[in-house]
Amino acid sequence: MTVDPLPPRRRPARRRRWPRVLVAVLAALVLFGLGVALGLALDDRPVPGGTQTFVRTLEPLPQRAP
Repeated sequence: MTVDPLPPRRRPARRRRWPRVLVAVLAALVLFGLGVALGLALDDRPVPGGTQTFVRTLEPLPQRAP
């Protein structure tokens, strides 16, 4: 009885890594930009209970003759 040796293994196809790295870097930049935008938006919000100033111009009253 003869036993055949294992068939030769096929080498996996070499995949290029740069597209994955490029997508990962772009995703990281987008997330960083969104984080910066959110931080600036939260920093620019108005402070509750702040002081409000109103300016009015008063018209002079008519003068009475003595």
